[in-house]
Amino acid sequence: MSTATTASVSTHILDTSIGRPAEGVAIALSARSGPGASWVALGASATDADGRCKDLPALPEGTTHVRLDFETEAYFTRSNKTVKQAEAQQDAPRVRDSGAFFPEVAITFAVVPGEHYHVPLLLNPFGYSVYRGS
Repeated sequence: MSTATTASVSTHILDTSIGRPAEGVAIALSARSGPGASWVALGASATDADGRCKDLPALPEGTTHVRLDFETEAYFTRSNKTVKQAEAQQDAPRVRDSGAFFPEVAITFAVVPGEHYHVPLLLNPFGYSVYRGS
């Protein structure tokens, strides 16, 4: 829960190649207290059947930057059917043997105390985008 001295973070993932939530994607959360500070691993979780990660740990007081690391390779390896469907729908080169062109996605963003940051990941085997949600 957010207070005036901390920020909070949530995320979800939508696999845009099939129009469904991405279940079982491992996510690690790290934070730092300034541009020159070292990253501190805070914990990890995985997305549920709705593609949501509801149990990310709280951010420590003084956090100014947050990094979410999404382990997408394992998801696409499990969901190889998704990759084949996406390949069939576009004129793109075959993805690597790992099952994903992007084996991981790292998103780094700045936070302000007292604010909540919902950062959705829109994912497919050939690309991704993120935005600050509500």
